[in-house]
Amino acid sequence: MTDVFREVDEDLRREQLKKLWDRYGTYVLALAILIVVATAGWRFWEYWQESRAQATGDRFVAALKLAEQGKHDQAIAALTDLTRSGSGDYPVLAGFRIGAEKAAAGDDKGAVAEYDSVAQRSGVPSLVRDLARIRAALLLADTASVADLNSRIGDLTATGNGWRQSAREILGLAAFRENDLTAARKYFADIAADRETPSDLHQRAELMLAVIDARQAPPAPAPASPPAEPAKPQG
Repeated sequence: MTDVFREVDEDLRREQLKKLWDRYGTYVLALAILIVVATAGWRFWEYWQESRAQATGDRFVAALKLAEQGKHDQAIAALTDLTRSGSGDYPVLAGFRIGAEKAAAGDDKGAVAEYDSVAQRSGVPSLVRDLARIRAALLLADTASVADLNSRIGDLTATGNGWRQSAREILGLAAFRENDLTAARKYFADIAADRETPSDLHQRAELMLAVIDARQAPPAPAPASPPAEPAKPQG
């Protein structure tokens, strides 16, 4: 008797499954095919991205070799092509290297333009963009006005910014060059007071503070002239 009930129950289940399949089978098959296609597409995308990144990396290494061989113009041309058609992080790396190559060749204007281009790239992490701004400002530190440099990197001096010490040093040196000793002293004092300042930068800040203090100190009074000796009577 139990077997009869079991067979009836199984028949009912088969009938229900058949009805479900007749109603939804097409959708199940479509979903399965979609999953397979999506998985295959994702795998192909990963493979294509990896292949492209590897090819870009090879081009970057080849450009560096050209620079090492003294073929700087060819290296810059190859790196410039990478900034336009490379993948991954290589366009940004290429931009930094172009800036360094141009700066080494004495083309500060071209180097600054390249760093500015990196800083304006979309999708680049803010820390990297700020580094490009610092590199450009460093090249301009000897010639640009404090106002110009402040418009470039003034916001980077804020407490908590990862590049604040470098930005303060650049602005402090520019202010010192313009003989604005009050502003220069503030920048270097902020560097010296920052507990996260690297030791070498801290030493430079302390040195600059000593130089500034020496300049600001009032001149020492001239020593008083000794009283004139009375004239001796002539015999």
